[in-house]
Amino acid sequence: MPYEIVPVQLTHELAHLNPFRSALDEGGEELGHVVTEASIAGGGRRAEDRKGLHVSHALRSFLADAREIEEGDVGDKADDAPLSPAVQAVLDRPAVQVPAYVNDRSHSLSEYFVSSSHNTYLTADQLVGKSSSTGYTHTLLSGARCVEIDAWDNEKDPSEPKVTHGMTLVSRIPFRAVVKVMRECVDRELAESQLSNGALPPPAPVMLSLENHCSSAGQKRLVEIMHEEWGDRLVSDMLIDGAGGKVDDVKLDQLSGKIIVMVEWYPDEREATAAEELDISSSDDEETIAAKKAKAAAKKEKIIPELAALGCYANSVKPSSDAWLRGTMNEPKNHLINLSESAAGKIIKDQRSEMVSHNAKHLIRVYPKGTRITSRNLYPVPFWNAGAQVCALNWQTFDASMQLNDALFAGTSGWVLKPPQLRRQLAPPEAGRTRLSLEVVGATDLPIPAGHNAEDIKPYVTVSLYHPTEGDGGGNGDGKRIKQKTEHYRQHKLHILHRGEQPPPVHAVWKQKLTWAPFGKSELAFVRLLVKSDDRLRKNPVFAVASMRLAYAPTGYTFLRLLSLAGRETKSTLLVKFTLEDA
Repeated sequence: MPYEIVPVQLTHELAHLNPFRSALDEGGEELGHVVTEASIAGGGRRAEDRKGLHVSHALRSFLADAREIEEGDVGDKADDAPLSPAVQAVLDRPAVQVPAYVNDRSHSLSEYFVSSSHNTYLTADQLVGKSSSTGYTHTLLSGARCVEIDAWDNEKDPSEPKVTHGMTLVSRIPFRAVVKVMRECVDRELAESQLSNGALPPPAPVMLSLENHCSSAGQKRLVEIMHEEWGDRLVSDMLIDGAGGKVDDVKLDQLSGKIIVMVEWYPDEREATAAEELDISSSDDEETIAAKKAKAAAKKEKIIPELAALGCYANSVKPSSDAWLRGTMNEPKNHLINLSESAAGKIIKDQRSEMVSHNAKHLIRVYPKGTRITSRNLYPVPFWNAGAQVCALNWQTFDASMQLNDALFAGTSGWVLKPPQLRRQLAPPEAGRTRLSLEVVGATDLPIPAGHNAEDIKPYVTVSLYHPTEGDGGGNGDGKRIKQKTEHYRQHKLHILHRGEQPPPVHAVWKQKLTWAPFGKSELAFVRLLVKSDDRLRKNPVFAVASMRLAYAPTGYTFLRLLSLAGRETKSTLLVKFTLEDA
């Protein structure tokens, strides 16, 4: 088949040649690996089961010295010795402490951040990758609540539209197959909730960003298939209240277990043409120049009424003016603005307050710019800080942005209530400054990077603070971070006296406190921890990662479960202690 002629791995292997790379990528620290079916991270649903994990003897001794456990709980000197109940209790402490308000479902949809996937059907690259319905299974069960479909007419079988990335070498899959998988995921989560006897809430709604490229006949089939496969899961019209009226301002808890569709909305053909010319469609921004010209030459197919009706709570608008930003856009009332990261970044720079005001009451979706052909991601923190609900990320790789996404949505339903400053009441900005210190004690069972052996590694930990407005990582939406790091661990020069122990490098002990200069208070500040090896003659490899929204930082000594760069759980943990104080 013609779309199989270029290996999927090729663009990943040549990613370092991409002239559009961010300066933050130079050390490779922002990159991730391609996810697999074993990957569980990205949407905040990292498993917290710590059974079967070890705690090294050095760390058990440290916990006794810190009076977290009794001396008798230290146990056998073997690093893989069975754990006492007291040690297991410390190991089992929750890695995140999510404030109760974050999971409050009583607010309007515009007052939440939504864990979101871009081009969900792709398993790797944006130009030559393979399409698969398993992408939807992975993202939804990993915590995504917004997925994307690009729907096209199927020349071979007009009754069954296809899903693919248009005008590329990407393969195609049936629209029906994707819709079925989405229903199966929602049904599975609903069944788990019902069997939990109240321990698990019903699944939060799933949003579908539907990029329609179908003819009128194809659109009709899209609608019919969604009704056939989703049934009462599909939000096909506004809800009805107790008085028989339509619910215009729907609340999140009214849509549990439902699927909401984002449908393109145009008032007339002139407006549709203007939007095309502005090059702000999520597909247009990703196509080659030749493909853009071909698309511009084609007549925009009007959205049929049956499909338009499904967008009752999310009319997707490609704006031809700034009326939405000025608050003078009268229709559609429940609009969702679609912007590329470049366009959104410019607005944040010049008109952030106007964007925050809009996003407090209406939805907005920010999607990656077209130069991210290897499924690299936009940096979401500035967009979240402007109230953008839907930051569409490529879940094909577990890179820095996906790690931050995992941190924001950890311990949640995939819908996170925004800070008060970004909600409808627009509370005043947070005042004051925060001082952060992080004690990095040690690790257990560090994974060994390829090409290394356990005795040669020199582990150290880097911790980057990501803040919406402060940092040294460069502007224009590329990222802001302030990095600190421990010294690298060398077994033969260890001077920390834990009963004279010198554990091997895979059980490194640093017992080092990292501190940051005071920074402005923000509920959208994050840290990202990387365990690396200090290699002299080659780039320092990354062993494993962890990330944390500081608003969720636990108190006391806590074991963080480390993840691989592909978002898989490792057997490794990192013992740390966060301290956040008013400066």
